[in-house]
Amino acid sequence: MSKAPHYTGHRQRLRERFLKSKGRDLADYELIELLLFAASPRRDVKPLAKDLLNHFGSFGAVLNADAAELQKINGMGEVAAVSLLAVRQAAERLLQDDVLNRPVLSNWQSLMDYCRVSMGSNKTEQFRVLFLNRKNILIADELQEEGTVDHTPVYPRKVIKRALDLEASALILVHNHPSGDPTPSQADIDMTRELQEVGEKLGIQLHDHVIVSKSENSSFKTMGLL
Repeated sequence: MSKAPHYTGHRQRLRERFLKSKGRDLADYELIELLLFAASPRRDVKPLAKDLLNHFGSFGAVLNADAAELQKINGMGEVAAVSLLAVRQAAERLLQDDVLNRPVLSNWQSLMDYCRVSMGSNKTEQFRVLFLNRKNILIADELQEEGTVDHTPVYPRKVIKRALDLEASALILVHNHPSGDPTPSQADIDMTRELQEVGEKLGIQLHDHVIVSKSENSSFKTMGLL
């Protein structure tokens, strides 16, 4: 009878530790190991988990990497990459549940957490619009435009037309700065003011424009720009 691979007992012990502490006492590489177990059932994935952390620098950076980046690491195939990408999508949807169909202004921190997870680490700029009803409940979160590393073309009248289609009464604009600096550019300020003016003529209020990065965000309203 052949001897079980050395990592078999290790996997079982890791699962037991996870269940006992709900994962709180696991090191980052051990949690990545758990995520890779199903994708690589017949190999020791501890070295791969450590390689991922060493290459990307942190647990969050591993989960924020895209499929192509992950598969550059020796031993990371498509199935393993999908296992990690699915975790990030699960986290995004979990945070989305905390804000969708709920009053946004009274759940502001949850909204910022969701925006930062969903787009703060993107390598290209994205422009999203959060559409609110008269009770300031979030009724839709839509990606409007996607651009380059430092520019996203935004068309205010297109945004307002979509708000009218959804019968939204208010908007919150959100976009990311891949550079990591959430300071608004003059183009950001000009576009925001144009959209605000167009919306006011049609009874649509612009509550805020938030710029997010990997670690922080800025608010036009807080800065006195709205």
